[in-house]
Amino acid sequence: MQDLPIKIDALIAKHQHLPGALLPLLHAIQDEVGYVPEASYKPIAKGLNLSVAEVHGVVTFYHHFRTHKPGRHTLQICRAESCQAMGSVALEAHAKQCLNIDYHQTTKDDAITLEPVYCLGNCALSPAVMMDDEIYGRVSAADLDALVAEATA
Repeated sequence: MQDLPIKIDALIAKHQHLPGALLPLLHAIQDEVGYVPEASYKPIAKGLNLSVAEVHGVVTFYHHFRTHKPGRHTLQICRAESCQAMGSVALEAHAKQCLNIDYHQTTKDDAITLEPVYCLGNCALSPAVMMDDEIYGRVSAADLDALVAEATA
């Protein structure tokens, strides 16, 4: 993506004068590009008068930020206590096995990126998952298989 540095520079210019600009800038980059490329750390650090280590530390601290291009679909499995109590541990094991990937990885066909999430706010319908921007509750292994099949069709 040749225009990536131009997009990053424009977002830095837009956010650099905000108080506490780093998090809003990182969110803007991920919203625009789909991830926060490691190559952007140096220009971000320069634009916000931070060290590259500070930028890297924030990106890697928050599970929300990705450092690599995601698949066409993102499947998030809730790992909060309510979902764990209602079977999300088995659901995540099933997802990892059927997709043949671990968390923060993308299937070989670039269809699905699997990510943990620590609450979807759907505790009454645990276990919950989110495929792209759609939340699903009381998800069984068969339900998950159907979501994966629909996403890869």
